[in-house]
Amino acid sequence: MRFKRHIELEHGLRPIDITPLIDMVFQLLIFFMLTSSFVVQSGLKVNLPNAATGELSQEQGLIITVSRENMLFLDKKVITGKELKSALLKARKNRMSVLIMADQRSSLGRVVEVWDMARDLGVEQVNIATDRE
Repeated sequence: MRFKRHIELEHGLRPIDITPLIDMVFQLLIFFMLTSSFVVQSGLKVNLPNAATGELSQEQGLIITVSRENMLFLDKKVITGKELKSALLKARKNRMSVLIMADQRSSLGRVVEVWDMARDLGVEQVNIATDRE
């Protein structure tokens, strides 16, 4: 009497042991979970203006927030004009982009003021954050 296992082995068919493969997949999963970084947006409540056009920017740089009261924030901290200027100079030195997140109710003049200061100090890439319609 011949058993099925012996017949398969005689014809060259062998079961594949995938245990090492599963071990490697779990190790890779753990590696990527530990080494990945996530961008946390500031905790300030800002209603961004809507725009039908626009591009998604993957590059992370300096994020300046203009609140509805026209106050400037950097990393959830209120900043003055001098502090903004030094942050923009650092951004230019490190070739970082600048993202302006302005509330819908903030004044256009304040946003343009931040934009002009960044451009005057030599920041090459200045963007304004919007929501898609």
